[in-house]
Amino acid sequence: MYTFFSVSAGAVLGANLRFWIGLWATQRLGGTFPYGTLIVNVVGCFLAGLFYGFAGQRVAVAPELKLFFVVGFLGAFTTFSTFGYDSLALLRNQSWTLLAFNLAGNNLLGLLAVWGGLTLARFFIPLR
Repeated sequence: MYTFFSVSAGAVLGANLRFWIGLWATQRLGGTFPYGTLIVNVVGCFLAGLFYGFAGQRVAVAPELKLFFVVGFLGAFTTFSTFGYDSLALLRNQSWTLLAFNLAGNNLLGLLAVWGGLTLARFFIPLR
């Protein structure tokens, strides 16, 4: 039962933070492009890389914390389903430039963010 609550608590926090970042991005950057989705996906990728960099070979992490953070928080925080919907909406609107930026931004920046998180973790925490 503790596992269930670990995942649930992380999911509540991740979903709410995603919601607030989406609102913030729309208010500050406008609603013509899904900036909020791009931001949370890139930040989520970076955090996943950072977490796995620390939790992999550098720091002992309890299984419940992994479930809380990766499955719960990051699972609810990142928005791949929203990314798919936003991309389809841009395609339907024939917004080709924005569609290309959305596809490249989420995928390429996401990969770079995971790499950045792993690299940062390696830099700050030496191997045991």
